[in-house]
Amino acid sequence: MQTKFVRVNANDNVVICCQRISAGEQVTIGEQQFTMTTTIEVGHKVASQAIGLGEKIIRYGVPIGSATTDIEFGEHVHLHNMKSDYIPSHTRQSRVGE
Repeated sequence: MQTKFVRVNANDNVVICCQRISAGEQVTIGEQQFTMTTTIEVGHKVASQAIGLGEKIIRYGVPIGSATTDIEFGEHVHLHNMKSDYIPSHTRQSRVGE
């Protein structure tokens, strides 16, 4: 069986899709097997546990955003259910002297 997901850091609550997975396909994350409800493209995130509204999305062992709704185990995690918590420390204007 080919690896469908990779967990970058042991503390991550998402895994990264290593190959395209079609809706209806049976997959396993950890010990849990389930059926994908949507098609997931390579490089996209999938919840490896339930993530509650407002909880941090952890990838690379660090928070990359927050859930904007409850996210179920195995659900696609993207802009439709999370927001970035990134706060820019500079602007283009400050770099080019405009």
